[in-house]
Amino acid sequence: MSTAAHTVPGPSAGAAVHSDVVIVGAGIVGLAHAYEAVSRGLSVTVVERDGEPVGASVRNFGHCCITAQHGELLDIAYRSRAGWLRAAESTGMWAREAGAYVVARSVTELTVLEELCAERGDDVVRMRTAGRLRNTLGAPAGHGGIVGGAFLPDDLRVNPRTAVPALAQWLSEQPLARVLWGTSVIGVETGVVHTTRGPVRGDRILVCVGHDLDRLFPEAAEDHGILRCRLTMARVVAPDGFRTDAAVLTGTSMLRYDGFTAQPSAIPLRDETEAHSKELMDIGANVMLTRLPDGSLIVGDSHHYGTTAPPFLDERVSTLLIESIADLLGVERLEVVERWQGVYASSARGPLLVRDLAPGVRALSVTSGVGMTLSFGLAAATFDESLRSTV
Repeated sequence: MSTAAHTVPGPSAGAAVHSDVVIVGAGIVGLAHAYEAVSRGLSVTVVERDGEPVGASVRNFGHCCITAQHGELLDIAYRSRAGWLRAAESTGMWAREAGAYVVARSVTELTVLEELCAERGDDVVRMRTAGRLRNTLGAPAGHGGIVGGAFLPDDLRVNPRTAVPALAQWLSEQPLARVLWGTSVIGVETGVVHTTRGPVRGDRILVCVGHDLDRLFPEAAEDHGILRCRLTMARVVAPDGFRTDAAVLTGTSMLRYDGFTAQPSAIPLRDETEAHSKELMDIGANVMLTRLPDGSLIVGDSHHYGTTAPPFLDERVSTLLIESIADLLGVERLEVVERWQGVYASSARGPLLVRDLAPGVRALSVTSGVGMTLSFGLAAATFDESLRSTV
């Protein structure tokens, strides 16, 4: 399941070429901007310190959570959905209009879904019976107290292990684009990115480094209150009866997305969940899962926040999450294949950072857990000039 290796450029790779756009960071936000720029006929150079994608963009569920967004982010998410599908057609990356199931295991959880359905319509939120959901999950007939749920057909599934590498590979094959791997940035100013391989020049510079903005522009990161959110995640062998490529969300998921929390019954849901699942609430759990193309399941996750991300994983957190997934699926235990720590940028001040740092230099970060979801919509808005600096 490893990502492909990439050729590191020679010492003079950055010195001789001038691009319309220079992008710092080859995560999904940076590469979505590169894809959008090339699609509009602009020349692009992407500068990335690592030799292959290893950050937040390959450590996530691969769930483009379209329907559960709210307000301005809902519009960006739907535009991003179109961008993902267009990029998948261009690059051949694995992407599926598989949707997402939200499993309700209490009347309150079901009520939140019914309220969302009433707001969005039956085509966008399709209510499901308990029996149909148990069949989808491969759970025993009498299992789990499932009372019903919903199917969200507009959500997308991508393979987080291969989507970003495929996009980077496609860009490297375009005459208007190049990706400089293994190239650290040591400074940015109008018209030039200073790197460990020399200057990289461009008319417009976009800094898309997520939670690492504090490494280059600490004051901008501090002003937006950017923290590192650490996630405990794992990959497990799927039970024999599991039968969907759709993402599977639960009541804890409803507490983490604004489309759900904007509903009238969200406050009673939070109180109810605090009462019966305090341990999950204490670790900021979003009990959910997605299936990779090889059939294995990505499961998780927890949320812990700080300016620095300690590398240590608490086995009690992992155990709690995996036991919760096993209970959801109606199996005694799950075989763990891999564990890892995800990290993404988070801010209580807002889900997006869009900040002009100097003439022609802009920082863009998704400061919530929906970078994969919003990436292509954010890129389209950037080049439409419809995004304004937040400061």
